[in-house]
Order: sequence, then C-alpha cells, then structure tokens
Amino acid sequence: MDFFRLAKEEFVAVVTFSRPPANALSSAVLKELSTILDELETDPEVRVVLLHGEGRFFSAGADIKEFTSVASAEEASSLSRNGQLVMERIERFSKPVIAAIHGAALGGGLELAMSCHIRIVAETAKLGLPELQLGIIPGFAGTQRLVRYVGFGKAAEMMWTSEPITGLEAVEWGLANKAVPEEKLLDEAKQLAQKIAAKSPLSVRATIELLNAAKEKSFAEAVREEAEWFGRVFVSEDAKEGVQAFLEKRPPVFQGK
Repeated sequence: MDFFRLAKEEFVAVVTFSRPPANALSSAVLKELSTILDELETDPEVRVVLLHGEGRFFSAGADIKEFTSVASAEEASSLSRNGQLVMERIERFSKPVIAAIHGAALGGGLELAMSCHIRIVAETAKLGLPELQLGIIPGFAGTQRLVRYVGFGKAAEMMWTSEPITGLEAVEWGLANKAVPEEKLLDEAKQLAQKIAAKSPLSVRATIELLNAAKEKSFAEAVREEAEWFGRVFVSEDAKEGVQAFLEKRPPVFQGK
C-alpha cells in the first residue's frame, strides 16, 4: 500500500492515512482506500474499522494539483461521482467505521470523515468545507451530508464563509460524537471501537442497514425492514448466546453466527 498502513488489534482494524504533508485525497488514494475496504469487509477477524491520519492532519482536503489536469465539466463531474461512490461505500460499509480526527479535516477530508459512522475529534481540530474559497463547491457529497448533521443554516454558513469550526464546536453542532484532548484521541477512539467490536457482528450489521434505510425509505418502509431484520437476528446463534449470558449474569461471547 502506498498511502495507508493497516494494523489489527482485537477485532479492530486501525487504518492509518499516511500521505505527507497533508494527507490529501487523490483519485489514487480513494482507489486504494476502496481496495482496503474490500479486504476488511470479508475478514472475520475485523469487526470495526478505525480511520485516522498520520502527521499533523486527518486530511487537509482533496489533491488540488490533480484539479489542474481536469480539462472539462464532464471530467470534473466524473471525478466528483467517483469520490461520492467511495464515500457512500464507507457509509454503507457492513462494519462500523470510526474516524479519529486531529489537526484538520477540510474539504474532501471532512467529506471522508462525514461518510464514517462515528467521528471522535480532538478539541482543537479544525473541520470545514472551504471549497468556495477556491471558486468551486464540495463534490464528494459534502453538501448533502453536512446539512444532515448540522442543519441548513449552519451548513450554509460553513460553506459560504469557508471558515472551519473547532472540534468542540463540531460536537455542539452535531457533526461529531465526542471531543477529547488531542493526546487522548487515538486511545479514546480505540476504546470505543473495542466496545462496539464486543457486540454481535450480526446485530451491528443489521443496525447499519437500518440506519441507512432512513436516508431513502419512508418511515413505514423502514420499520417493516426493521421487523424483517429483527426476525433474522432473533434466531441467530449470537442471539441465543446473548440471552443465555444475560440469564447466567456473564458477558456474552459473540461469534457472528
């Protein structure tokens, strides 16, 4: 791998983005990330993915140099769609993806973070979509995900001013789950990942599917799907183990079956 390092710890895959100096997102970076996700999705030893950046930043944005080689509106739209597909792949990934954000998550970097299921941020991190400062707009579904997290007014303010918010503000605005001192960021994210990894992979996958159902289905359709998932999960070996462990007053040991 050219841009990422992978380590596995107790059912958690730690994916480290390493592309100095700013961990910029290029087409090659996104392709490699997609390949890593393919590998992790079928790995029974991985139940949670933790994504973080090496060096000073989570990711300071898209690779602007790559933009100079884009010659037409059609090419630019294709670049946007390819990035959107990777972000959607992450949001629909069958295993939880946690972003641990320090330094800066700007432009494409924030779009990557927003596609993850959970965001833990350093208190001093900077998060923003400054594309309008360059005379362009977010292209990796940033306009749509940001408004889902922070609402219309705040999303408009962030994009129109190009000014980032801090990690503490991101939690206050609903863009991040938790803010911690930077020196504790990775440990906090790993602890959260391990808590999730202790749950039944079947139950976790079902909830990911159902959370995503809320994006495109009516309430009535989504709750019908919930009932179907409830039935499938209820008869699993993990469900039997969970109930038995509760009755025996011990922690459950789930196998993903």
